[in-house]
Amino acid sequence: MAGGRFEDLRIGPRLSIPGAELRYETSRAGGPGGQNVNKLETRVTLRFDVLRSPSLDERTRQWLAQRLASELTTQGELVLHASRFRSQARNLEDARERLAERLRSALERPRTRRATRPTRGSRQRRLDDKRHRGELKRDRGSAGD
Repeated sequence: MAGGRFEDLRIGPRLSIPGAELRYETSRAGGPGGQNVNKLETRVTLRFDVLRSPSLDERTRQWLAQRLASELTTQGELVLHASRFRSQARNLEDARERLAERLRSALERPRTRRATRPTRGSRQRRLDDKRHRGELKRDRGSAGD
Protein backbone atom coordinates (compact mmCIF):
# COMPACT_ATOMS: atom_id res chain seq x y z
CA MET A 1 0.00 0.00 0.00
CA ALA A 2 1.35 3.40 -0.87
CA GLY A 3 0.04 6.31 1.12
CA GLY A 4 -0.21 9.92 0.34
CA ARG A 5 -2.08 12.72 1.98
CA PHE A 6 -1.74 13.56 5.63
CA GLU A 7 -1.38 16.68 7.72
CA ASP A 8 1.67 18.92 7.57
CA LEU A 9 4.70 18.00 9.65
CA ARG A 10 5.81 20.85 11.93
CA ILE A 11 9.61 21.08 12.14
CA GLY A 12 10.12 24.49 13.71
CA PRO A 13 8.49 27.87 14.18
CA ARG A 14 9.17 28.87 10.56
CA LEU A 15 9.30 25.50 8.83
CA SER A 16 6.73 22.82 8.20
CA ILE A 17 6.71 20.08 5.60
CA PRO A 18 3.42 19.71 3.68
CA GLY A 19 1.92 16.27 4.04
CA ALA A 20 1.88 15.87 0.26
CA GLU A 21 5.71 15.79 0.24
CA LEU A 22 5.84 12.74 2.51
CA ARG A 23 5.39 9.29 1.03
CA TYR A 24 4.95 6.09 2.96
CA GLU A 25 4.77 2.42 2.16
CA THR A 26 3.78 -0.47 4.36
CA SER A 27 5.17 -3.97 4.60
CA ARG A 28 5.06 -6.95 6.88
CA ALA A 29 7.01 -6.44 10.05
CA GLY A 30 8.99 -9.10 11.84
CA GLY A 31 8.92 -9.73 15.54
CA PRO A 32 6.02 -10.43 17.88
CA GLY A 33 2.46 -10.10 16.67
CA GLY A 34 0.91 -13.52 16.91
CA GLN A 35 -1.12 -14.63 13.93
CA ASN A 36 -1.30 -11.05 12.61
CA VAL A 37 2.43 -10.92 11.86
CA ASN A 38 1.99 -12.99 8.69
CA LYS A 39 -1.03 -11.18 7.28
CA LEU A 40 -0.96 -7.51 8.30
CA GLU A 41 1.38 -4.85 6.98
CA THR A 42 2.28 -2.85 10.07
CA ARG A 43 5.83 -1.78 9.22
CA VAL A 44 5.95 1.74 7.78
CA THR A 45 8.64 3.18 5.51
CA LEU A 46 8.48 6.97 5.36
CA ARG A 47 10.28 8.89 2.59
CA PHE A 48 11.06 12.59 2.32
CA ASP A 49 12.84 13.98 -0.74
CA VAL A 50 15.28 16.47 0.78
CA LEU A 51 16.94 17.53 -2.48
CA ARG A 52 13.74 18.30 -4.40
CA SER A 53 11.44 19.57 -1.66
CA PRO A 54 9.67 22.79 -2.71
CA SER A 55 9.05 23.71 0.93
CA LEU A 56 12.79 24.16 1.61
CA ASP A 57 14.72 27.16 0.38
CA GLU A 58 17.99 26.51 -1.46
CA ARG A 59 20.20 27.36 1.51
CA THR A 60 18.30 25.03 3.86
CA ARG A 61 18.27 22.28 1.23
CA GLN A 62 22.06 22.48 0.82
CA TRP A 63 22.60 22.54 4.61
CA LEU A 64 20.43 19.44 5.08
CA ALA A 65 22.11 17.67 2.17
CA GLN A 66 25.47 18.26 3.82
CA ARG A 67 24.41 17.34 7.36
CA LEU A 68 22.40 14.25 6.32
CA ALA A 69 24.72 13.12 3.50
CA SER A 70 25.37 9.69 5.02
CA GLU A 71 21.63 9.05 5.55
CA LEU A 72 20.30 10.10 2.14
CA THR A 73 19.73 7.72 -0.75
CA THR A 74 21.42 8.37 -4.08
CA GLN A 75 18.20 10.13 -5.17
CA GLY A 76 18.40 12.45 -2.15
CA GLU A 77 15.62 10.91 -0.06
CA LEU A 78 15.66 10.48 3.69
CA VAL A 79 14.13 7.08 4.46
CA LEU A 80 12.90 5.98 7.90
CA HIS A 81 11.51 2.58 8.87
CA ALA A 82 9.18 2.13 11.84
CA SER A 83 8.04 -1.21 13.18
CA ARG A 84 8.17 -0.68 16.93
CA PHE A 85 4.41 -0.96 17.39
CA ARG A 86 1.90 -3.58 16.26
CA SER A 87 -0.36 -0.95 14.72
CA GLN A 88 0.26 0.62 11.32
CA ALA A 89 -1.15 3.97 12.50
CA ARG A 90 1.17 4.11 15.52
CA ASN A 91 4.17 3.16 13.38
CA LEU A 92 3.28 5.90 10.90
CA GLU A 93 3.06 8.47 13.70
CA ASP A 94 6.34 7.18 15.15
CA ALA A 95 8.08 7.56 11.76
CA ARG A 96 6.71 11.09 11.36
CA GLU A 97 7.92 12.10 14.84
CA ARG A 98 11.37 10.62 14.18
CA LEU A 99 11.60 12.40 10.83
CA ALA A 100 10.70 15.74 12.44
CA GLU A 101 13.26 15.20 15.20
CA ARG A 102 15.94 14.17 12.70
CA LEU A 103 15.33 17.29 10.60
CA ARG A 104 15.28 19.52 13.70
CA SER A 105 18.64 18.21 14.88
CA ALA A 106 20.16 18.49 11.39
CA LEU A 107 18.99 22.10 11.07
CA GLU A 108 20.64 23.21 14.32
CA ARG A 109 23.55 25.48 13.61
CA PRO A 110 26.63 24.68 15.69
CA ARG A 111 27.69 27.46 18.01
CA THR A 112 30.84 29.20 16.93
CA ARG A 113 33.73 28.78 19.32
CA ARG A 114 35.01 31.95 20.88
CA ALA A 115 38.66 31.86 21.85
CA THR A 116 39.25 32.30 25.58
CA ARG A 117 42.36 32.46 27.71
CA PRO A 118 42.96 30.42 30.84
CA THR A 119 42.57 32.41 34.04
CA ARG A 120 45.58 33.21 36.18
CA GLY A 121 44.23 30.91 38.89
CA SER A 122 43.84 27.96 36.53
CA ARG A 123 47.39 28.43 35.22
CA GLN A 124 48.71 28.58 38.79
CA ARG A 125 46.79 25.42 39.78
CA ARG A 126 48.17 23.58 36.74
CA LEU A 127 51.74 24.55 37.61
CA ASP A 128 51.25 23.66 41.28
CA ASP A 129 49.89 20.25 40.27
CA LYS A 130 52.84 19.66 37.94
CA ARG A 131 55.27 20.60 40.69
CA HIS A 132 53.51 18.26 43.14
CA ARG A 133 53.57 15.37 40.62
CA GLY A 134 57.28 15.93 40.01
CA GLU A 135 57.98 15.87 43.75
CA LEU A 136 56.03 12.61 44.13
CA LYS A 137 58.03 10.99 41.35
CA ARG A 138 61.32 12.29 42.70
CA ASP A 139 60.50 10.89 46.17
CA ARG A 140 60.02 7.41 44.66
CA GLY A 141 63.75 7.19 44.02
CA SER A 142 66.15 5.26 46.20
CA ALA A 143 66.06 6.18 49.91
CA GLY A 144 69.82 5.81 50.35
CA ASP A 145 70.83 9.02 48.51
